Amino acid sequence: MRHIDHKFSGKMEHHPRLGIGLFFILLGVALLIATNDLLNLGSISSYFTWETALIFIGLLLLLNLHLTGGVIMIAAGTWFLLDNIFVVTPEIIKTIYWPAVIVLIGLSFLLSSIFKLKN
Repeated sequence: MRHIDHKFSGKMEHHPRLGIGLFFILLGVALLIATNDLLNLGSISSYFTWETALIFIGLLLLLNLHLTGGVIMIAAGTWFLLDNIFVVTPEIIKTIYWPAVIVLIGLSFLLSSIFKLKN
């Protein structure tokens, strides 16, 4: 009789409790950042916008090993949030932002194929 080691079978299993736990950890960190105004955005309502929701969802996707979707969500949320972070967005950021995102998406595809993660 052959013993099969399921830990190293190449596929990562998704556990719902892991996702819920990560959600609450990220929510707590977001609340700490907002209540202490660590990004100098102003009131708490300035932190919880649709742009930050995109970033938050992207982080959850990354933590749940959905690399490509996570990178896309974080990139989109950050792009729309740039005008709130900078008074005038530097031209270099506007020039290299989307090419860098495309490179990151390519890397996420490579990493997910190397480690055989689900996207």
